[in-house]
Amino acid sequence: MEINPLWAVIAFYPAFPGSEGPLTSFTGHVSPLAGILLRMFSDTLLDHFQNPRNAGELPGATVKVEVSNPVCGDILQLAAILDGQRIREVRFLCRGCTAAIAAASLLTEKIKGRELRDTRLLSSESIAQELDGLPPASFHAAQLAHDALRALVARSEAQ
Repeated sequence: MEINPLWAVIAFYPAFPGSEGPLTSFTGHVSPLAGILLRMFSDTLLDHFQNPRNAGELPGATVKVEVSNPVCGDILQLAAILDGQRIREVRFLCRGCTAAIAAASLLTEKIKGRELRDTRLLSSESIAQELDGLPPASFHAAQLAHDALRALVARSEAQ
């Protein structure tokens, strides 16, 4: 099994290289923390957290931004390769909570292949809705993803 590149970021969850994901232990049993997360978050959110899409560095990125939430300490880096005004490739790195990692993963899926102007239709609310909802205490994750998108668009327009 390939090692998830975000395990170093989410090491506070009981996961080990070779396990099925951050919610299971090396024995394959669901961790006590997983029981809490399973009740707290949707299946869609947990899928993006356990199997993040487009995670990692992006060599040759034409635009890169980093945003943070000073209250909770989450940090999201978003990098893209643009072909004109189209986002050809996008990747993220996130040091944050379960919801922040899931929101970043979803965001990259929503913007990959789209024109920059079309990404303006995305909002914090639409990101949360696509994750099948977020608890109020976790809505900051959707806001962080949206802030990263706005910063990416602004930086690309300034170039």
